[in-house]
Amino acid sequence: MARSDYLFTSESVSEGHPDKVADRISDEVVDLFFREGPKEGMSPWDIRAACETLCTTNRVVIAGETRGPKKVGAKEVEEVARAAIKDIGYEQDGFHWKNAQVEVLLHAQSAHIAQGVDASGNKDEGAGDQGIMFGYACRETPALMPAPLFYSHKILELLAKVRKSGKENTLLPDAKSQVTLRYANGKPVEATQIVLSTQHAHESQTSADIRKIVEPYIRETLPKEWINEKTVWHINPTGSFVIGGPDGDCGLTGRKIIVDTYGGAAPHGGGAFSGKDSTKVDRSAAYAARYLAKNVVAAGLADRCTIQLAYAIGVAEPLSVYVDLHGTGNVDEAKLEKILPQVMNLKPRGIREHLDLNKPIFARTSAYGHFGREPDADGGFSWEKTDLAAQIKAALS
Repeated sequence: MARSDYLFTSESVSEGHPDKVADRISDEVVDLFFREGPKEGMSPWDIRAACETLCTTNRVVIAGETRGPKKVGAKEVEEVARAAIKDIGYEQDGFHWKNAQVEVLLHAQSAHIAQGVDASGNKDEGAGDQGIMFGYACRETPALMPAPLFYSHKILELLAKVRKSGKENTLLPDAKSQVTLRYANGKPVEATQIVLSTQHAHESQTSADIRKIVEPYIRETLPKEWINEKTVWHINPTGSFVIGGPDGDCGLTGRKIIVDTYGGAAPHGGGAFSGKDSTKVDRSAAYAARYLAKNVVAAGLADRCTIQLAYAIGVAEPLSVYVDLHGTGNVDEAKLEKILPQVMNLKPRGIREHLDLNKPIFARTSAYGHFGREPDADGGFSWEKTDLAAQIKAALS
């Protein structure tokens, strides 16, 4: 029997966290390649990007493998990196969008990797690597996401909004949140602990000063009935937090994969998302698995759904499809495992076509989660749609 009464905690980090700065720059490079388009004689399907970023005190190093874009060199990559840092809000002595040294070390994709991915003759486009990918959905929030992570993200999104607007101009970009919820009968009912650490402008500001600033926004974000006199607050618990961002701690692409996915409430694969084009199933198949899991729950077939997909490099068909409804379903899981590849082509090319992933839509995913976001007009977050729910139900009848 699944536990129904327990505490569960998830964390989020802001767009100014060093690792998220790195994720943002890596995804900006992927988007740059899609915006510029392929070289003459190439298809948009031929664009490849695998970009890793390191950020430290006034230094950014960008490395990886690419193929296909025209008019993209070190100058263009440096420009999008600086623009991203500026948009996040870094204009500090230790990390400044204008003064940081940016080193670009991108080179051509390995021909041996490319031959496994490219379609040729009767061969389908293969997966860009081996691996396992997970998708998850549950009924805890309207976005069908786990509540501790969902609200941890929302707290930081709101604080970033008021910081950038100038309303709270003593807040700086680097921040972390953490929410502990008490579950009763399997549903979140109370926030027992709230953690918020945010970089701030003045050494004279105390933890109490910061709490006065951020507490109203936290209360605005969480359901009112969840916060009470027993809720424990930890606001800047170490004290002063003026030195932050890459000046305070080195940032690397792909180090926040639990933050990016389900906050620990569900499994995730071994690969990060940011900096990878959609031939990399670490990214595209994880999006597909979330899309399918969300549609299963939206169809009323279960209250919780975990889906695993597995791939081998150079092989188009998934090696396995696994569905777990956690005892909350009203349909046979084995039947779902057979139905889902019929309602959605789970080959890498099929996923990219179905979710329309050959677009510059990835930089916006780099902070506040890849899941639980509203689909936008430009095609971003297409994997959050629930347009497949009716088709899945019909296929089961």
